[in-house]
Amino acid sequence: MPDYSALDNPSILTYVFYPRDDFGICPAYGFDHFVHVAEGVSIHCRFYKADESRPWILYFHGNGEVVSDYDEISFFFLKYKMNLVVADYRGYGKSSGAPTLRDIASDGHIIYESVKKELEDRGLRSDLSIMGRSLGSIPALEIAYRQQNNIRGLIIESGFPSITRLIVHLGVPVTGIDLEAINRQCLDMIRQIRTPVLIIHGEYDTLVPLEEAETLSEHIGSSKKELVIIPGATHNDIMFVGLKQYFEAILRFVDNTDKKP
Repeated sequence: MPDYSALDNPSILTYVFYPRDDFGICPAYGFDHFVHVAEGVSIHCRFYKADESRPWILYFHGNGEVVSDYDEISFFFLKYKMNLVVADYRGYGKSSGAPTLRDIASDGHIIYESVKKELEDRGLRSDLSIMGRSLGSIPALEIAYRQQNNIRGLIIESGFPSITRLIVHLGVPVTGIDLEAINRQCLDMIRQIRTPVLIIHGEYDTLVPLEEAETLSEHIGSSKKELVIIPGATHNDIMFVGLKQYFEAILRFVDNTDKKP
């Protein structure tokens, strides 16, 4: 797995993470769950249930977003009868702690196990697809690598194969760090991912260029992979510019990988 420790210093992290402490009261159609990831640190997750007979998507959101931003966005998933659970990161929303790249990667595994157990304890289906948007690519890819025999599939939206490629693209000042070595570690990891994969990206995304999705699609090891490009979409309007295409692609993917427990 990639070693992000060299990148976890304040001069870089201030460019990588934009945490918000905003949060909203859990709506009647959802329920909250907190995952203990370290001493004194818990991560907030929110579940939105559409249909008990259907599987779930564990969703890692983009930078600058928090769980409660999905109180309204979840309606689109619910409309297509897709159950959704959204996870925060350290320092985001109701979650405690401060974010680092090492933690965002390692916390994902703990969150995955805790979410599965919470679903089982509630008598709900616990088979999961993993979805990462933008920054959420990091934990989503990590989980897909380690849990690929246990998850139904991986969805990456507006994402990237390696954070180092984004650091270079955005011109983040970095000195004395072998970014290419970390990039190779990331590519080596994704080459070993065999689970079915859906990649969705905006045609005119300038924050995370379309080239990142193409590189991810090229290198990921799955024989069942699809790249969906949303015409005219950028990084932050992709869901709404291509609303029908976006959700129908996810629904098709979820249905095609659905395995009854």
